[in-house]
This record gives sequence, structure tokens and C-alpha cells, in this order.
Amino acid sequence: MADSADLDWTPEGAPVSRRFGDVYFSREDGLAETRAVFLAGCGLPQAWVGRPRFTVAELGFGTGLNIIALLDLWSRHRPPGGRLSIFSVEAYPLSRADAARALAAWPEMADLAARMLAVWPAQTPGFHRVSLDDLGVSLDLAAGDAADALDRWSGDADAWFLDGFAPSTNPGMWCDAVLDAVAARSAPGARVATFTVAGAVRRGLQARGFKVDKRPGHGRKRERLEAVAPDGPRTRPPGRIVILGAGIAGQAMARALRAQGLAPLVIEAGQPGAGASGFPAALVTPRLDAGDLTLAALYAQALERAGDLYRAVPGAVLSEGVLQLAAAARDPARFDKVAAQPWWGGALMALDPAAASARLGLAVDAHGLWMGPALALAPAAVRMAWLKGVEVRSGRAVGLEPDEGGWRVRLADGPAIVADAVVITAGWGTIDLLPGPGLAPVAGQADWSAGVAPPAAVAWGGYAVPTGEGVLWGATHDRGETAPVPSEAASARNLAMLEARLPALAAAVRDQPGQRRAAVRATTPDRLPLCGEVPGAPGLWVLGGLGSRGFCVAPLLAEHVVARLTGVPSPLPTDLAARVAPDRPGAGTVPFIGGSGSRAHPLGACSGEP
Repeated sequence: MADSADLDWTPEGAPVSRRFGDVYFSREDGLAETRAVFLAGCGLPQAWVGRPRFTVAELGFGTGLNIIALLDLWSRHRPPGGRLSIFSVEAYPLSRADAARALAAWPEMADLAARMLAVWPAQTPGFHRVSLDDLGVSLDLAAGDAADALDRWSGDADAWFLDGFAPSTNPGMWCDAVLDAVAARSAPGARVATFTVAGAVRRGLQARGFKVDKRPGHGRKRERLEAVAPDGPRTRPPGRIVILGAGIAGQAMARALRAQGLAPLVIEAGQPGAGASGFPAALVTPRLDAGDLTLAALYAQALERAGDLYRAVPGAVLSEGVLQLAAAARDPARFDKVAAQPWWGGALMALDPAAASARLGLAVDAHGLWMGPALALAPAAVRMAWLKGVEVRSGRAVGLEPDEGGWRVRLADGPAIVADAVVITAGWGTIDLLPGPGLAPVAGQADWSAGVAPPAAVAWGGYAVPTGEGVLWGATHDRGETAPVPSEAASARNLAMLEARLPALAAAVRDQPGQRRAAVRATTPDRLPLCGEVPGAPGLWVLGGLGSRGFCVAPLLAEHVVARLTGVPSPLPTDLAARVAPDRPGAGTVPFIGGSGSRAHPLGACSGEP
């Protein structure tokens, strides 16, 4: 957990910070003060008129009152099709219960407060994204130090709410490093508003190029500050965007682009989900890392975002929680370390064999790690929801060429398609689309039958996952195989693997009629995804190499790609984004495309995410 707020409450019911000896707001006029100081101080709503995308950054999330007031204004004055991105930093997050108690002072805001409380960000360290899709709003809350959070943020704010506690009691939020970051992360013409007129803040903003003015304060405060950054040109998002492949990576890309009001074209050689994304059930589990904390934080954030999005899809979640069984002697100690990592907030629990058996409802002879936020998922439900209303065209790409600032996709049948940007989400098919990124194939067969299922999903290298109608188990793991054929021999291997870990379940499915399916997943040398713009090929992007964690990482990484494409803030901190960049060390060589030595690029079949 991040350091939580240490609160007292006034007799009128307003929260007071014991740490800083100051109120979060005045119960009598806190909402009016927010509207006067921050909303009007940043020229809202006029500043977003005619702007399809607008970003507000805030230092001092507190009770969320500023953001709820902003949402109220946005809901009444949203530009047609407008999208609002919000980034807020809070070193000492309030619990949902404390926020609800504080916000109850404003009954006129009850509906929006209830909506915000329903998606209240976690108190654990790091970045947390929540969405209000019907309003076109995304909120990224960074729980932690302001200077560190801003250093890791990739957005550019059009408006700033500087609302930390007073500089005299909270100097760290107004230090040079924070003001440097505010200046660096300001869009052309950005507006800054704050209640303080402290000389160090005023001079600090002026020294960083802002035009600063004192304005009449609100209530008992005599003055406040408004500031404006130098103006300049703004970037525009691409027009037509083509996605190559309709597995979970392509589906997540389509959803994220639609959330930004864009209409992508998806090209798929087979049926959506024809590859490894098309089994009757899938595990949504993180990669567990006891030593590399940056990597562990990446998967924790990905799992949190994936869970929020999947739970919003009717029928998508088959069961909550996954039991990971120890597969090596070192695993119990490793589970203890992973469960203690701060971003899990107690949601992961290391279990002895007896406790693991009780949790699963089946006898096991190994220690386990119960992953409460992990899921068993119905991929078909996600596929239907995320591709609904998206243009999906059947076709096989056979060439890709630079074309006047964009890309031309040549198809085996039909005319070529010209796009401003192309995103390759083709799983193992990426190796034909983009030779050289160091991808390797891993083929796997899984089996399933109806009638019996474990109470919860369980994994150990193999897995047994409830499907809603029965159980899916497997899978074989054949490196280097690119064209697997389902076979009795592979089914026998899967059954033997199941019998070794869950003999009662294996006995129950042994004589049941079942089905089998094989597919290929793509992995990278360092077992991390490829996510970002291809070096030397502006407008060409890749989201692939997801391996066995595709359903966990695809939703967050797709939002990262879309953010970079459209110029909105990414939900992914910059240090985590560097771990999945296509040109990172250990990812394999990604070719430079479109230079003088390569004007055309052959493409193979786009088969989803096999």
C-alpha cells in the first residue's frame, strides 16, 4: 500500500490532514472554491471549445472534489465527440469510504460522486487508470511522490490544478523538480491555476516561461495565481488507422481506439480469434517476478486494468481468482516475496498445501499463491463486445509500403489500403509482417470437456480453467513448432499432466467426450511484449510477442499504443513503457523499414494472435 491519508474530521464533517495540519476543503464553500480557483482559473469550459481532446493534470487528488467538479462541467459543456484525459497525483490516497464521507457534503454532486466512487482508484503505489466511457473520460491516478510521478508521466497538460497543501507545510510538492516537470509536461498555451500566491511558486513559474498573474481569491483568501505557458502548434492524431490481426491484441487495440472516438479498420485473414485467442476459456494472470520490481509493477498494473475492462463486459468473467501451484522447491519462498510486494495490497496470498486445497476445493500436494485479482475469462464474450461496431475486413496482407507519410497495405485480393498508421497485432504472424524482431514460436494444444470443472482456475505450468460449461486443461509446450495439428498423443500428454497435479479432476474428465485445439503463440528472447512504434518507420506500430500473458497485458498496452498514436497521455509510466519498447535491449533486432534500402515489405497471413 502507498502511505494512506491520516485524517481527522471537523465537527462539520470536513476531512483534516493530521500530517499537514490543514483541511482538504471548507465544508461551507469547498465546491465553490474549486469552481472559482481551478475551473475558472484555467478558463474552463472555454479552453476546450473546439478541441476534440483535452488533458487536465492535477497535483493533489485528495477527496476527488476537483475532479468531480470538472466532470460536472465537462458533462454539461463537452465538445461534440470530445475526449477528456485527467492525470492526478496523490501521495497519501484516501480510501473509498473516507472519500465517500467527505463528498457527502455536496448532495448536488451525488450522482457523479457515486460514479467516481464506483471506480475509485486503488491505494497501492503506481499508476491506476479508470474510465467513464460514456463521458469520454479517462483518469490516471499516480499514487506516490509528485516529482517522481511527473517524471514518469508521458502526457502534456492543457490545464493544471496545483492543489497540494500549502508550500509552508508541504514544500516537496512545490519544489524545483516539480515545477520543472510542470513546465516540461505543459502543452502549448497550457493554463495553470492554484490557490497559493507564495513568492517561490510565483517566481518559479515565471522563471520557467509562464506568464503569471495574481487574481482575486475566493472566500477568505485574498489572492490566487493564474499562469499561462507559451503558445505553439499542437499535434494532430492520425486519420485512418489499420489494425492487422484480430486476436486479443487487435481486439484491445480496436477497443482503445474506439474509446478515443476513432474508427479503425481491422484486417484479418481468418476469423477474429482464430489463433491462440480463440479457446473457450483463457487465464488472465500476471507474470510473477520476485526480483525485478519494475517488471513486477508492469504486470500488476496490467492485471488491474485488464480486470476492470473485462468485468465491464457481460458474461466475460467465468471465475475470479487463480491458484498458482508451486512447481519448484524455491517457489514457496518466492510466493512469499511476491505476495508482499506493495502494489498487490494484500490481494495475493501465499498458502501451504492444506490452505491451497481448501481454497481450490480439490486436494493438492503443493504450496500455492492465491491471486485474487486474476481471472478465468470467456474470450468469445470479449471478442463480441470489443469488435462490435468495428469494421473487420477479411483479407490477407501481402505487402506494406511507405506512402506519403503513411502506409500502403497491399492485399492478396482487392485494392490496397492506404492508412496514416498501421498497427501489427498478428501474433506469430508478425514474423512475416515484420521480419527480424526476434520472435519465436511456441505451439500448444489444450483439451476441454463439459460437465465437470474446478471451483476456481488453477495453474502450475499447466492449467485447469472453468469454461462455464466444463473445464479446459493443458497445454503442451512445443518450441519451434509453427504448424501444430491436434492429436491424440498431445491429449494424452495433457491428461497425464493433469493427473500428476489434480488426480481427482483427471479421473472425472478421463472418460468424458471432449474437444482439442492447437495454436501457436509468439514469444520474445526476454519473454516481454513488443509494444510501440517500429524504429525507423514512423506510423508503423507493433503490439505482439505477448506469449502466454496476452489476456493480461493486451488491454493496457493497447491503451499505451493508442495514447502514443493520438497524443493523449499514456496510462503506462515511462520506465515501464521502456521495458516493452520494440528497440529495448533483449527484444531481438527490429528492422528499420522504409529507408532507402527497403521501400517495400512482404507480409504474410494475418491470423489473429496465434
